[in-house]
Amino acid sequence: MAFSLAAFSYIIALIADAFLIFLAIFHVIAIDELKTDYKSPIDQCNSLNPLVLPEYILHIAFNVLFLFAGEFFSLCLNLPLIAYHINRYLHRPQYMSEHGLYDATTIMNADVLGKCQREGWIKLSFYLLSFFYYLYGMIYSLISA
Repeated sequence: MAFSLAAFSYIIALIADAFLIFLAIFHVIAIDELKTDYKSPIDQCNSLNPLVLPEYILHIAFNVLFLFAGEFFSLCLNLPLIAYHINRYLHRPQYMSEHGLYDATTIMNADVLGKCQREGWIKLSFYLLSFFYYLYGMIYSLISA
């Protein structure tokens, strides 16, 4: 059993993906609290916006490791979500002065709230499936090396 850069990148991806799963769960719960009027939109946006850039940076960081390790299939699986994250951040509301995606004045619109909830569930399912794939990739790279 040899420890290669591919195995290291999968281990880092597993740890990072666990954090991304927790962030996606927090996102889904926060949007659900908005939907049920349990919390105010200002409080929720103030708690969600600081988590946007760390999520994106964490996701891009372990994919850079995949690039250096030569794990191009794993990288290709993540490229659509990375492209979506970049597109979503570039097309965020223009008048926002802080880093983030969520504006307290528009998030309570039914279509925006539905889009945010759907986005949270899709990202949660992607991160969960990715977690098991990274686990498989880690075991495979440890055994084959």
